[in-house]
Amino acid sequence: MTDIDGAFDWLGRPVTCAGCAFTDRLAAGGCEPMRACVHDRYAKRIQRFFERNPDLAVAHLDHPYFEVRAIAIRYAPIFHLPRMMEDPDETVRTSVARRLPRRLLLRLRDDPDREVRIAVAARLEDSDLAPLMRDPDYAVRLRVARRVPEGMLPAMMHDEDPEVRLEVARRIGPERLTSMARDENARVRLLVAQRLAPEKLAVLLHDADWCVRYVVASRIPADRLATLADDPVEEVRETVRARLAGCDTVPEPDR
Repeated sequence: MTDIDGAFDWLGRPVTCAGCAFTDRLAAGGCEPMRACVHDRYAKRIQRFFERNPDLAVAHLDHPYFEVRAIAIRYAPIFHLPRMMEDPDETVRTSVARRLPRRLLLRLRDDPDREVRIAVAARLEDSDLAPLMRDPDYAVRLRVARRVPEGMLPAMMHDEDPEVRLEVARRIGPERLTSMARDENARVRLLVAQRLAPEKLAVLLHDADWCVRYVVASRIPADRLATLADDPVEEVRETVRARLAGCDTVPEPDR
């Protein structure tokens, strides 16, 4: 028998309705064994309990089981949430971060847990995100790179993580893309090659990665194609020949 098939509390003890303080809600469907129960350790069952009984959320904000506290936060009136910012469990603080008003949310930017900071980054706007651009965790910085205004992205062009720089290359204005053409990561340079204006692609003509050169050969003005005519990769040379011959379509490279 699994936890989902059975009913056990957070300490592993079998859950029964006997002695439960909420038996008066059973008949009206406020709770339901194996489906909606605040004593069950299965999160879905706890959530269903609070969906049916939101009035009981506040009374469970100090429950010893973190899942109960984290889910109760979703249904408690917002003025009860500030005290939960200091909860010892990161799941609870993450739940808090998803509901707090901005003036309080700022206090969680330095939370020790990355999931909390990710939740914070998902809700803050504009300049409030600036301190998180230097967060020690790449996942936080990646979320920031997806949300900051375009004008703030140049500050992240040289992030140490390629996934973050890739997101910057997707969103940054075309006037800044040339600055990323020398990125050490081929995926970043490939995206730059796909987005740069054709007349600016000369900076990538001699790129070390053949897929980058292939994109360059596919997009650069025809009068610059001669440089790639003797490329060591056949797919690039084929693209050059096809374009010079006036072919409108070229095959996609395999990699």
